[in-house]
Amino acid sequence: MSKLYISYNQIHESVRDAVDRYKINTDFAPDLMIGISGGGLVPSRILRTFLDKRNDRSVPIQAIGLTLYEEIELAQAQGGSGEGIQVQKTQWLNFDEISLLGRRILIVDEVDDTRQTLAFAVRELLNDIRAEEEKKGLQPGESNTEIGVFVLHNKLKPKKRELPEEIMKNYFAAVEMPDQWLVYPWDAVDIEDHTVRSSI
Repeated sequence: MSKLYISYNQIHESVRDAVDRYKINTDFAPDLMIGISGGGLVPSRILRTFLDKRNDRSVPIQAIGLTLYEEIELAQAQGGSGEGIQVQKTQWLNFDEISLLGRRILIVDEVDDTRQTLAFAVRELLNDIRAEEEKKGLQPGESNTEIGVFVLHNKLKPKKRELPEEIMKNYFAAVEMPDQWLVYPWDAVDIEDHTVRSSI
């Protein structure tokens, strides 16, 4: 599979264009971002630049850590197939410090490939919201919490997991593209060489 090198400038422009194209500030109006570590952290910060402030403050960014592809690569390096490996949490939210209820939450990641990590994140956050609602004596959904998803790239290929219909209504892909090996600038050892390759 050929490699496609993506530059910081290309990402910056794609994010700005997507915020305008999807009218994210008016039609979804997120007040909390949750970046999936590690690929969603830099895109979250770039995205925040183009999001309107809420209550005179920039939209806060929280981080969650999930692992899948690293475990698959490790299994393959050891001679296995990596089949059957499931997404695992490595870092999660501290609910003593943050409440999700009533928020408009935008989950951010770099790429929607097989959709396994996104589906896991959405499912777990929906479970957390239901648990918090129950703890406060609310019925499921009574808090009017909304979740959306923002990805830099969505690979147009069959997905191994699906997202709930209500989430797909607020699904924003900056770029839709064929299945291709993407090389992001935050993975580059030589950023100058990477930038040159991204312009070819």
